[in-house]
Amino acid sequence: MAKRKIALFGGTFDPIHLGHTRVAEAAARQIEAENVVFIPAKCSPLKGFFPNATDDDRLRMIELATRSNERFSVSDCELRRPAPSYTLDTVKHFQKECGDDASIYWLIGADSVDDLILWHRIEELIDICYLAVMVRGGYAAPSFDRHLHALGRDRVEKLRRNVIETPSIDLSSTHVRHCLAAGEDVRDMLCPDVLDYIRRHGLYRRN
Repeated sequence: MAKRKIALFGGTFDPIHLGHTRVAEAAARQIEAENVVFIPAKCSPLKGFFPNATDDDRLRMIELATRSNERFSVSDCELRRPAPSYTLDTVKHFQKECGDDASIYWLIGADSVDDLILWHRIEELIDICYLAVMVRGGYAAPSFDRHLHALGRDRVEKLRRNVIETPSIDLSSTHVRHCLAAGEDVRDMLCPDVLDYIRRHGLYRRN
């Protein structure tokens, strides 16, 4: 019997934008995942700084952006843990929660591949789940060769087998924040409910 597939999508989501939800939809189709769980991080260990919006605000914006898609859900498991948030701990949390009949996929952007060797206990992470590397359409898949010595051939081959293509969307939370601070039109970047929430709560205004 084939295992059901659960995709985990972590990030700061500061704020969540249409690029996030569109690539998640594409990834879910390719993986054939029954559920994509959006997981806001309290503080990324590699970024080393805290998001602009509060944990509660980011969590609420993700709920608003995902509520129309029955395949999407949201978890605050990393927000409830002390910073920093380690992917390995989150994957183990969901393995325990979902049981042995589920395969766990962790979605990462292709731009994260170079830093994989810096991730907390990366060898164990690759062994216990599937890191699905999302490559934007029209772009070449990243090279994993630089990690051969550190990770070994079997792990590198596992990474290569789980490269998936997603829409090419040139959008980032940093750009969205800058546009919001400048008072520019961001209706084509954000879910309408998220934009309404940002305006009502005065988020990302220029000081």
